[in-house]
Amino acid sequence: MAITPPRKKVLAVVLAGGEGKRLMPLTADRAKPAVPFGGIYRLIDFALSNVVNSGYLKVVVLTQYKSHSLDRHVTTTWRMSNLLGNYVTPVPAQQRVGKRWYLGSADAIFQSLNLLTDERPDIVVVVGADHVYRMDFSQMVADHVESGAGCTVAAIRQPISLADQFGVIDVDPGNPQKIRAFLEKPTDPVGLPDSPDEVLASMGNYVFTADALVDAVTRDADFEQSKHDMGGDIVPWFVDKAESAVYDYKDNEVPGSTDRDRGYWRDVGTMRSYYDAHKDLVSPLPVFNLYNNAWPIYTSYGPHPPAKLVEGASGAGVSTHNSILSPGVVVTGGTVNQSVLSPAVWVKDGAEVSDSVLMDGVQIGEGAVVRNAILDKGVIVPPGARIGVDHEEDRARGFVVDEGLTVLAKQQKVES
Repeated sequence: MAITPPRKKVLAVVLAGGEGKRLMPLTADRAKPAVPFGGIYRLIDFALSNVVNSGYLKVVVLTQYKSHSLDRHVTTTWRMSNLLGNYVTPVPAQQRVGKRWYLGSADAIFQSLNLLTDERPDIVVVVGADHVYRMDFSQMVADHVESGAGCTVAAIRQPISLADQFGVIDVDPGNPQKIRAFLEKPTDPVGLPDSPDEVLASMGNYVFTADALVDAVTRDADFEQSKHDMGGDIVPWFVDKAESAVYDYKDNEVPGSTDRDRGYWRDVGTMRSYYDAHKDLVSPLPVFNLYNNAWPIYTSYGPHPPAKLVEGASGAGVSTHNSILSPGVVVTGGTVNQSVLSPAVWVKDGAEVSDSVLMDGVQIGEGAVVRNAILDKGVIVPPGARIGVDHEEDRARGFVVDEGLTVLAKQQKVES
């Protein structure tokens, strides 16, 4: 009788300390992974859903910057069975190795090595918390174990013309799974052996053999010239030792994915990319499909009633087109077009909302117009007001105008 080898013990580490300066003012009061997305979600829900759907139910979330809303979301939403020893828990920066906060993603793991000591995993899956995608990490872990590498980097194919925007993985032509060099935003990259017009860009997701990870971050902590970054310092260390491998995201098969959304991945680090990722959701055949029940994105959005569309007091009907309406949304005689409305948004009689993202509790007054805008939680737009129609007018009222978008901070006051 064949003996089944013992299953590898896996700990997942989610790096969620990102400040997200380029998403201001959405990050004025919260960490980037806590920024709402897609109506009912937070950005971190995508990373956590991928991890738990992959079968990894021991998860630590390393937090630092303005982490209160993020910690609250994780602790109230992501509850596992204590009976089975499973957990998702936020771990704030604790100054365990001195009077300093995290100096980078590698230092965050170094300062949290007690978590590995307590759990004693064989494999550590390390993922970022601010990307929108679906991925089965168990397939990447299987490739990592088979390769014998100490470190495996997940990578997505990108046009070679965009290589100077990414950390690029140069593969060994004789063994395309092996990393020959890790290049930071190269200007003269070499294309892939099977696709000369493409390069492999790092996704910020990694799999490590636990002992190798401990050794790497411990050595890195003693190197004063290091930036203590996973991609910039730890991966090159494994590359230099010829102990690194790459996992091509195109090989990842997620249950329920369609030809249209297979391989979708977006870094929503800028206001424009955040907005464009929302636009990817609202088409009739979405580029990213939220309705894949075989690989759900988990979250909690509170005790809201169903969305409601009713005629206004004037008798005007409701018009909606290619939009997402979350639970608790009420549209009374208004128009909603190509937009994402979060829970408890209220669009009143004669108001027009188009090509916009409205977060929880936003109210659009009678006859108001909102176009090409992102309104954070609790913004109240008075009757007849205009947002996103005239950028000079928006700037004069203190609104952020970024790449053609008008952005209002949480509960920012709007004058009539």
